[in-house]
Amino acid sequence: MPEHSKGVALVTGASRGIGRATALALAEAGFDLVLAARTLAPGEQSDDLPRMPDGSALPGSLEETARVARTHGVRVSTRRMDLLERETIDALVETALHDFGRIDVLVNNAIYQGPGLMADFLEGSMEGFEKAVEGNLVAQTHLTRLVLRSMLDRGSGIIINMTSEAGMIDPPLPLERGGWSFAHGATKAGLHRMAGILHLEYGGRGIRAYNLEPGFVTSESCVAAMGELSAIEKLGVRTAPVEVPAAVVRWLCTDGEAAEYSGRNIHAQPFCKQRGLIAGWP
Repeated sequence: MPEHSKGVALVTGASRGIGRATALALAEAGFDLVLAARTLAPGEQSDDLPRMPDGSALPGSLEETARVARTHGVRVSTRRMDLLERETIDALVETALHDFGRIDVLVNNAIYQGPGLMADFLEGSMEGFEKAVEGNLVAQTHLTRLVLRSMLDRGSGIIINMTSEAGMIDPPLPLERGGWSFAHGATKAGLHRMAGILHLEYGGRGIRAYNLEPGFVTSESCVAAMGELSAIEKLGVRTAPVEVPAAVVRWLCTDGEAAEYSGRNIHAQPFCKQRGLIAGWP
């Protein structure tokens, strides 16, 4: 690993939104990057991804994220990963360890977006529900297990799971009026349990694990799914730019005080505000 590098961070879902902002924040902090998502090149669009209100493909790609990240003088590798294709997860970790020799930070940010995730409890199919469970819980567990083994061999590592308040509380509105589904809430609730377990079982061996709840953020996927002004926003729920959770990830990976928060749930927006991690926000 080059002397200038703070380490190697693997960020999933790094083609856009929180994942892209997180990758760029870590690059600015000096981390080499392994970036994973389904969208490698600009304009690619999977059939099950939402589209922008005008019908166009979601903006963003791994190539574009990598190009900006490299301006910070760090090494960047990109790899296609599909949460429903286990072999792409295996190849991602194998390639990362081969190319960089280590993974110091894992940010589990990618989620499954497709049929079944936002489906009515009764009307949605069991097949769709099972895809949501696979893509939002099983895949992250498999990826974390692969990365954790190498971290334990070195005696250090940071795992950050991007969770959601959907896994903690009931939605303020029913699904058809802008709330979230049982599948989304249930899978996020399952992922939410991981950090505390990792801290208890492996904290004594140099592993730090966090739940990061970003709050409602104005990502491209959110705009595509809910429109420019969603029903939840109309209830008065504050939104934040994707740079807010990204700034908290950077803090967790670079600040000496962060070790005290291992195993805990962190609400990104108040955390960012209290520490003044982004000048002028909110």
